[in-house]
Amino acid sequence: MAERDIEIKENLGLVHACAKRFKGRGIDYDDLYQAGCVGLVKAFDNFDSTLGYKFSTYAVPVIIGEIKRLFRDGGAVKVSRGLKELSLKVTREVHQFELENGREPTVKELSEIMGVEPEQISEAFNVSMQPLSLTVTDDEGDSQIDIPVQSPDESITEIMSLNTEISRLDERDRKIIYLRYFKNMTQSETAKQLDMTQVQISRREKKILLHLREKLA
Repeated sequence: MAERDIEIKENLGLVHACAKRFKGRGIDYDDLYQAGCVGLVKAFDNFDSTLGYKFSTYAVPVIIGEIKRLFRDGGAVKVSRGLKELSLKVTREVHQFELENGREPTVKELSEIMGVEPEQISEAFNVSMQPLSLTVTDDEGDSQIDIPVQSPDESITEIMSLNTEISRLDERDRKIIYLRYFKNMTQSETAKQLDMTQVQISRREKKILLHLREKLA
């Protein structure tokens, strides 16, 4: 198994944690999980470790974004005909590469061989990827194999998502949230710290909270 696939599987706990947030909202859990896996693959392929933050911090909003897209699209993971055809071509190319080289190709290698962008190769891989169960029964039906992953609970996922969205605010708005909700300052005390009026803090705080609710809904 390629290193990329191993690392993705080691983070499947994030997908389950995110999918659980949306249970009971009219879409089967398996579909929520499948959409989350799409997000996990996208997050892995676009993550830049040089930026200094953890993969999970980057991945959770991407996973949640894909799950939310599922609701916007009416509850189905839609796959275009072109992507399905590309998936078949990628599968054949992978098989041919393995025969010739004795190993699986990387996304970059497939991209160069096929003349297709790496992002499209990743999406094509995901089309043919079956949802992976964390519980597998052997042929005799009496053993269980658990993938060794840490599954963060829902509250941890929400905190990570919130921290990510706060980090994306402009500097003044971040300071307002920090002083009000992390330092427990009153609006008047926050206003003095930021050289603003209490009314300005109140209005700005309402807008920030509304923005965060929309992003985390």
